[in-house]
Amino acid sequence: MNGRVVTLRAARIVDAAIARLEGRAPRSPIEAAALDRRDFLRVAGLSLASGLLAACNSNGPASAQRALRYAERRNETVERWLFRHTAMDHARASARDAGDRFPAYFVSKRMPAWDEPARGPWALAVGGAVRRPVTLSLDQLVRMPQTQQRVDHFCVEGWNAVATWWGVRFREIARLVDPLPGARYVDFQSFDDDYHESWDLDSAMHPQTLVAYAKDGRFLSAAWGAPARVHSPIKLGYKNTKYLTRIEFMTRRNGGYWSDEGYEWYGGT
Repeated sequence: MNGRVVTLRAARIVDAAIARLEGRAPRSPIEAAALDRRDFLRVAGLSLASGLLAACNSNGPASAQRALRYAERRNETVERWLFRHTAMDHARASARDAGDRFPAYFVSKRMPAWDEPARGPWALAVGGAVRRPVTLSLDQLVRMPQTQQRVDHFCVEGWNAVATWWGVRFREIARLVDPLPGARYVDFQSFDDDYHESWDLDSAMHPQTLVAYAKDGRFLSAAWGAPARVHSPIKLGYKNTKYLTRIEFMTRRNGGYWSDEGYEWYGGT
Protein backbone atom coordinates (compact mmCIF):
# COMPACT_ATOMS: atom_id res chain seq x y z
CA MET A 1 0.00 0.00 0.00
CA ASN A 2 1.54 3.36 -0.99
CA GLY A 3 2.29 6.17 1.47
CA ARG A 4 -0.38 8.45 0.04
CA VAL A 5 -3.17 5.96 0.75
CA VAL A 6 -1.86 5.34 4.26
CA THR A 7 -1.68 9.09 4.94
CA LEU A 8 -5.22 9.67 3.66
CA ARG A 9 -6.58 6.81 5.75
CA ALA A 10 -4.81 8.21 8.81
CA ALA A 11 -6.21 11.65 8.03
CA ARG A 12 -9.77 10.27 7.94
CA ILE A 13 -9.24 8.72 11.37
CA VAL A 14 -7.94 12.05 12.67
CA ASP A 15 -10.90 13.88 11.09
CA ALA A 16 -13.26 11.77 13.16
CA ALA A 17 -11.23 12.45 16.33
CA ILE A 18 -11.16 16.19 15.63
CA ALA A 19 -14.91 16.23 15.07
CA ARG A 20 -15.42 14.65 18.49
CA LEU A 21 -13.01 17.09 20.13
CA GLU A 22 -14.58 20.13 18.48
CA GLY A 23 -18.05 18.92 19.45
CA ARG A 24 -17.10 18.96 23.12
CA ALA A 25 -17.14 22.54 24.36
CA PRO A 26 -15.32 22.34 27.73
CA ARG A 27 -17.06 24.14 30.56
CA SER A 28 -13.95 24.75 32.67
CA PRO A 29 -10.12 24.72 32.37
CA ILE A 30 -10.09 21.38 34.18
CA GLU A 31 -12.54 19.87 31.73
CA ALA A 32 -10.57 21.37 28.83
CA ALA A 33 -7.47 19.54 30.03
CA ALA A 34 -9.32 16.24 30.31
CA LEU A 35 -9.37 15.40 26.60
CA ASP A 36 -10.22 11.90 25.62
CA ARG A 37 -6.83 10.16 25.60
CA ARG A 38 -7.53 8.01 22.56
CA ASP A 39 -8.78 10.94 20.48
CA PHE A 40 -5.85 13.12 21.57
CA LEU A 41 -3.28 10.45 20.65
CA ARG A 42 -4.85 10.02 17.23
CA VAL A 43 -4.69 13.76 16.63
CA ALA A 44 -1.16 14.10 18.04
CA GLY A 45 0.11 11.26 15.87
CA LEU A 46 -0.73 13.01 12.64
CA SER A 47 0.37 16.36 14.03
CA LEU A 48 3.79 14.88 14.80
CA ALA A 49 4.11 13.36 11.35
CA SER A 50 3.34 16.62 9.55
CA GLY A 51 5.49 18.55 12.03
CA LEU A 52 8.51 16.35 11.33
CA LEU A 53 8.17 16.96 7.60
CA ALA A 54 8.09 20.69 8.24
CA ALA A 55 11.01 20.68 10.66
CA CYS A 56 13.12 18.82 8.13
CA ASN A 57 12.53 21.64 5.64
CA SER A 58 10.86 19.20 3.25
CA ASN A 59 7.77 19.51 1.14
CA GLY A 60 7.81 15.74 0.72
CA PRO A 61 7.58 13.74 -2.50
CA ALA A 62 5.49 15.18 -5.30
CA SER A 63 3.14 12.19 -5.18
CA ALA A 64 2.24 12.99 -1.57
CA GLN A 65 1.61 16.73 -1.90
CA ARG A 66 -2.18 16.50 -1.72
CA ALA A 67 -2.10 14.24 1.32
CA LEU A 68 0.52 16.38 3.08
CA ARG A 69 -1.42 19.61 2.48
CA TYR A 70 -4.51 17.90 3.86
CA ALA A 71 -2.58 16.71 6.93
CA GLU A 72 -1.24 20.23 7.57
CA ARG A 73 -4.73 21.74 7.38
CA ARG A 74 -6.02 19.23 9.91
CA ASN A 75 -2.97 19.78 12.09
CA GLU A 76 -3.75 23.51 12.09
CA THR A 77 -7.33 22.74 13.11
CA VAL A 78 -6.03 20.85 16.14
CA GLU A 79 -3.65 23.67 17.10
CA ARG A 80 -6.38 26.28 16.84
CA TRP A 81 -8.72 24.13 18.94
CA LEU A 82 -6.14 23.59 21.67
CA PHE A 83 -4.86 27.16 21.65
CA ARG A 84 -8.19 29.07 21.40
CA HIS A 85 -6.17 32.31 21.56
CA THR A 86 -6.68 32.62 25.31
CA ALA A 87 -3.57 30.83 26.64
CA MET A 88 -0.93 33.05 28.26
CA ASP A 89 2.78 32.25 28.57
CA HIS A 90 4.58 33.02 31.83
CA ALA A 91 8.26 32.13 32.07
CA ARG A 92 9.08 30.19 35.23
CA ALA A 93 10.38 32.39 38.02
CA SER A 94 13.26 29.95 38.47
CA ALA A 95 14.21 30.07 34.76
CA ARG A 96 17.48 31.85 34.02
CA ASP A 97 17.27 34.75 31.56
CA ALA A 98 19.25 34.12 28.38
CA GLY A 99 20.70 37.65 28.39
CA ASP A 100 23.45 38.09 25.81
CA ARG A 101 23.30 34.35 25.10
CA PHE A 102 19.89 34.79 23.51
CA PRO A 103 20.47 33.27 20.05
CA ALA A 104 20.87 35.60 17.08
CA TYR A 105 19.36 34.56 13.77
CA PHE A 106 19.11 36.09 10.30
CA VAL A 107 19.05 34.90 6.69
CA SER A 108 21.22 37.56 5.05
CA LYS A 109 24.89 36.83 4.48
CA ARG A 110 25.76 39.44 7.11
CA MET A 111 23.88 40.54 10.21
CA PRO A 112 21.32 43.08 9.00
CA ALA A 113 21.72 46.64 10.28
CA TRP A 114 19.60 49.60 9.24
CA ASP A 115 21.77 51.96 7.21
CA GLU A 116 20.32 55.37 8.08
CA PRO A 117 22.73 57.44 5.93
CA ALA A 118 21.74 55.41 2.88
CA ARG A 119 18.08 54.68 3.66
CA GLY A 120 17.03 57.55 5.87
CA PRO A 121 15.44 57.16 9.30
CA TRP A 122 13.85 53.78 9.99
CA ALA A 123 10.05 53.70 9.90
CA LEU A 124 7.35 51.05 10.16
CA ALA A 125 4.68 51.15 7.45
CA VAL A 126 1.30 49.67 8.38
CA GLY A 127 -1.25 49.26 5.61
CA GLY A 128 -3.15 46.91 3.34
CA ALA A 129 -6.78 46.14 4.20
CA VAL A 130 -7.13 49.02 6.67
CA ARG A 131 -9.02 52.32 6.80
CA ARG A 132 -6.16 54.47 8.10
CA PRO A 133 -2.70 53.36 6.94
CA VAL A 134 0.14 54.88 8.93
CA THR A 135 3.91 55.12 8.96
CA LEU A 136 5.46 55.14 12.43
CA SER A 137 8.92 56.40 13.34
CA LEU A 138 10.73 54.63 16.16
CA ASP A 139 10.03 57.61 18.41
CA GLN A 140 6.30 57.41 17.62
CA LEU A 141 6.31 53.67 18.27
CA VAL A 142 8.00 54.11 21.65
CA ARG A 143 5.45 56.78 22.64
CA MET A 144 2.54 54.36 22.12
CA PRO A 145 1.14 52.42 25.14
CA GLN A 146 3.98 50.21 26.34
CA THR A 147 3.90 46.59 27.47
CA GLN A 148 6.63 44.69 29.29
CA GLN A 149 6.64 40.89 29.53
CA ARG A 150 9.04 38.17 30.61
CA VAL A 151 8.22 35.21 28.43
CA ASP A 152 9.58 32.14 26.70
CA HIS A 153 10.89 32.06 23.15
CA PHE A 154 10.34 28.67 21.53
CA CYS A 155 12.39 27.45 18.57
CA VAL A 156 11.32 24.79 16.09
CA GLU A 157 14.66 23.08 16.85
CA GLY A 158 13.42 22.27 20.35
CA TRP A 159 15.13 24.83 22.62
CA ASN A 160 13.62 27.80 24.39
CA ALA A 161 15.10 30.97 25.90
CA VAL A 162 13.71 33.48 28.39
CA ALA A 163 13.92 37.26 28.04
CA THR A 164 12.00 40.38 29.04
CA TRP A 165 10.61 42.35 26.11
CA TRP A 166 9.31 45.91 25.84
CA GLY A 167 7.05 46.96 23.01
CA VAL A 168 3.59 47.80 21.74
CA ARG A 169 0.84 45.22 21.64
CA PHE A 170 -0.06 44.47 18.04
CA ARG A 171 -3.70 45.09 18.92
CA GLU A 172 -2.80 48.74 19.69
CA ILE A 173 -1.41 49.13 16.19
CA ALA A 174 -4.48 47.43 14.74
CA ARG A 175 -6.70 49.87 16.65
CA LEU A 176 -4.70 52.74 15.17
CA VAL A 177 -5.18 51.66 11.54
CA ASP A 178 -8.72 50.18 11.88
CA PRO A 179 -8.65 46.96 9.78
CA LEU A 180 -11.40 46.44 7.22
CA PRO A 181 -14.02 43.76 8.00
CA GLY A 182 -12.47 41.38 5.48
CA ALA A 183 -8.98 41.49 7.04
CA ARG A 184 -8.22 38.03 8.40
CA TYR A 185 -4.44 37.78 8.06
CA VAL A 186 -1.36 39.90 8.54
CA ASP A 187 2.08 39.73 6.95
CA PHE A 188 5.16 40.86 8.89
CA GLN A 189 7.87 42.01 6.47
CA SER A 190 11.57 42.60 7.05
CA PHE A 191 14.71 44.18 5.59
CA ASP A 192 16.54 40.91 6.32
CA ASP A 193 16.80 39.80 2.67
CA ASP A 194 13.01 40.29 2.26
CA TYR A 195 12.21 37.83 5.06
CA HIS A 196 8.52 37.75 5.93
CA GLU A 197 5.98 35.52 7.66
CA SER A 198 2.19 35.77 7.68
CA TRP A 199 -0.12 35.08 10.63
CA ASP A 200 -3.81 34.67 11.20
CA LEU A 201 -5.22 37.88 12.65
CA ASP A 202 -6.51 36.15 15.81
CA SER A 203 -2.95 35.13 16.74
CA ALA A 204 -1.61 38.59 15.99
CA MET A 205 -4.27 40.11 18.26
CA HIS A 206 -3.23 37.95 21.21
CA PRO A 207 -2.25 40.22 24.14
CA GLN A 208 1.28 38.78 24.21
CA THR A 209 2.02 39.57 20.56
CA LEU A 210 4.26 42.63 20.55
CA VAL A 211 6.02 44.85 18.09
CA ALA A 212 9.09 44.88 20.33
CA TYR A 213 11.84 47.51 20.38
CA ALA A 214 13.74 46.58 23.58
CA LYS A 215 14.98 43.46 25.34
CA ASP A 216 16.18 43.15 28.93
CA GLY A 217 16.01 46.89 29.51
CA ARG A 218 17.94 47.99 26.43
CA PHE A 219 16.90 48.95 22.93
CA LEU A 220 17.34 46.05 20.55
CA SER A 221 20.72 45.46 19.02
CA ALA A 222 21.15 44.27 15.44
CA ALA A 223 21.60 40.70 16.71
CA TRP A 224 18.03 40.61 17.99
CA GLY A 225 16.20 42.44 15.25
CA ALA A 226 16.73 46.20 15.67
CA PRO A 227 15.12 48.64 15.35
CA ALA A 228 11.90 46.63 15.92
CA ARG A 229 10.64 43.08 15.53
CA VAL A 230 7.65 40.89 16.21
CA HIS A 231 7.82 38.83 19.38
CA SER A 232 5.24 36.49 20.83
CA PRO A 233 5.57 33.29 22.88
CA ILE A 234 2.51 31.86 21.14
CA LYS A 235 4.39 31.30 17.88
CA LEU A 236 7.59 29.42 17.07
CA GLY A 237 10.65 31.59 16.55
CA TYR A 238 10.65 31.56 12.75
CA LYS A 239 7.20 33.23 12.76
CA ASN A 240 8.57 36.15 14.83
CA THR A 241 9.86 38.39 12.05
CA LYS A 242 12.90 40.48 12.99
CA TYR A 243 14.18 43.71 11.37
CA LEU A 244 10.59 44.77 10.78
CA THR A 245 9.71 47.35 8.12
CA ARG A 246 6.08 46.70 7.17
CA ILE A 247 2.88 45.18 8.53
CA GLU A 248 0.37 44.31 5.83
CA PHE A 249 -3.25 43.44 6.71
CA MET A 250 -4.69 40.98 4.20
CA THR A 251 -8.00 39.37 3.24
CA ARG A 252 -6.21 36.21 2.06
CA ARG A 253 -3.27 34.50 3.62
CA ASN A 254 0.07 34.12 1.93
CA GLY A 255 3.15 32.15 2.90
CA GLY A 256 6.49 33.16 4.35
CA TYR A 257 10.22 32.63 4.12
CA TRP A 258 10.16 29.29 5.92
CA SER A 259 6.51 28.47 5.37
CA ASP A 260 7.21 28.38 1.63
CA GLU A 261 10.00 25.86 2.29
CA GLY A 262 7.70 23.35 3.97
CA TYR A 263 7.65 24.56 7.55
CA GLU A 264 4.21 24.69 9.11
CA TRP A 265 2.36 27.90 8.28
CA TYR A 266 0.51 28.23 11.61
CA GLY A 267 3.60 27.61 13.76
CA GLY A 268 1.80 27.80 17.11
CA THR A 269 3.26 26.79 20.46
